[in-house]
Amino acid sequence: MSAQQKKWSAAVTHGSDALDLENGVFKLTDAHQIALSLKRSAVSSRRRKGTPFQSAMSMLNFYINRAGSTLPARQKHILTHAKEELRAVFREPARPVSRRK
Repeated sequence: MSAQQKKWSAAVTHGSDALDLENGVFKLTDAHQIALSLKRSAVSSRRRKGTPFQSAMSMLNFYINRAGSTLPARQKHILTHAKEELRAVFREPARPVSRRK
């Protein structure tokens, strides 16, 4: 498999049709700042298919899922907390955490 095929998720993160992300948004260390940046990107995007909240949360989940085991535990914790912050900045009710068996 070529290096380009292995890195398809990076291309989605940088050139998604859903959002034009600010540089380094997922490397920030403040969950609230991440949420605000994602909100700015989602609200200003004219190419998204869903609501701004759906697009922002989708991109955040996509990044967390694709980073997988290469994502440092501290950054994963920050990004997971950014989900709560994203709900707060969009004023969406928190969803209960599902427990996997």
